[in-house]
Amino acid sequence: MVVVDRARNVSQLGEVDDLDEEPGEVIESAPPLRVGQERELNNSGLKKRLLHKGIGWETPDFGDEVTVHYVGTLLDGGTFDSTRDRNEPSTFTLGRGEVVDGLDQGIITMTQEEIALFTVPPHLGYGEAGRQGVPPNSVVQFQVQLISWITVVDVCKDGGIIKKILEKGNRNVQPGDLDELLVKYKVKLVDDTIVAQAPEEGIEFYMKDGQFCPAMPKAIKTMKSGEKVKLIVQPQYAFGDVGRDAENEFPLIPPSSVLIIDLELVSFKPVIDVTGDSKVFKKILVEGADTIAANEGATVTVRYTAKLEDGTIFEEKGFDGENPLQFITDEEQVISGLDQAVATMTKGERSIVTIHPEYGYGSIEVKRDISIVPPSSIIIYEVEMLDFVKEKAPWEMSEQEKIETAGRKKEEGNLLFKSGKYQRARKKYDKVAPCLISLKLCFFGIHVL
Repeated sequence: MVVVDRARNVSQLGEVDDLDEEPGEVIESAPPLRVGQERELNNSGLKKRLLHKGIGWETPDFGDEVTVHYVGTLLDGGTFDSTRDRNEPSTFTLGRGEVVDGLDQGIITMTQEEIALFTVPPHLGYGEAGRQGVPPNSVVQFQVQLISWITVVDVCKDGGIIKKILEKGNRNVQPGDLDELLVKYKVKLVDDTIVAQAPEEGIEFYMKDGQFCPAMPKAIKTMKSGEKVKLIVQPQYAFGDVGRDAENEFPLIPPSSVLIIDLELVSFKPVIDVTGDSKVFKKILVEGADTIAANEGATVTVRYTAKLEDGTIFEEKGFDGENPLQFITDEEQVISGLDQAVATMTKGERSIVTIHPEYGYGSIEVKRDISIVPPSSIIIYEVEMLDFVKEKAPWEMSEQEKIETAGRKKEEGNLLFKSGKYQRARKKYDKVAPCLISLKLCFFGIHVL
């Protein structure tokens, strides 16, 4: 089989589009081919003539699964192979030796729906052996229409999980180990027996907890929200030589089974380890309007509902006509876990913040507005960042503001130092020097932008 697409003549695939420029295929810094133009590819002896420009700029790569129409001819015009004659396009994987090298190398320069004529020298074609209808050492031509392709990814680089991308995702962000996922999937054996399936609405789980088999989270880490894929999973990433017993209404999975998984990453909610010690987690429900976070020293305005793990609400701010809470971050005006989490939020962001006692109310009982927080409680805040104003940088201040800020930060640092809060004192002292340096530069007529 020589999967190559070429019509007997140009009229079979559509007329040549005069003077249209090909949108893709840039070779060795050369300008893109124009329709009707021919060029040798990479000094290999392989020549490409553009007959019809394609769609967009993306091109397939080695390992991808392409679907093409092709017609292969000798230089005298005699046809030796044609998908057009069979009235069925051909699908194959690039770079796997399923077609002659000249076709592999040519197709990776094509965009979707492009039509091109490739002139293939013997060393990239059928060589000294030839084939039926092709004499030894023949130069051959393939007219190819690239219909579509599926991007194929070897997830673990060992052939154990092959991912075929059926539909691309809608964001250029992939989930992390802590994120909460919503996925849909259907799992089959190679004989099409269905052995597992998610509910119609999908199933939610955390990446770190895994789902169904080891292949699932490994593949999902490479996916984007909205992406649909087909996985071919070897036993070592499925259920190995043990298999799986029948489960619910689904039959058993025999030992050493290869699984075929249709998988969709419907969406995911990013989860951030705010403090780096797994004691304060922030799960983003709604992302903010921009990427600028409040950071330390900002005056923030938030509203929230605070609960215990059992759902008991112990405090609310900013609802039912009550004013939202306003505070300055990194000033110990609220509990540490809430303070640090809010400092990472952007305007309009809504998140769930889970706080362990070390960053909450510790080992004491605390009475809040609505109910009591028992000792050593894990507490949960659903927080919305309504607005914030970041602390002015020295170059944004007037001379008088710089003097006042330097003096205030020094005094605040002294008080913190005396109370044994050395780390927070250092942060205050660190903000004194930039004000004084900026003030000194202004004194000498040097303006910092």
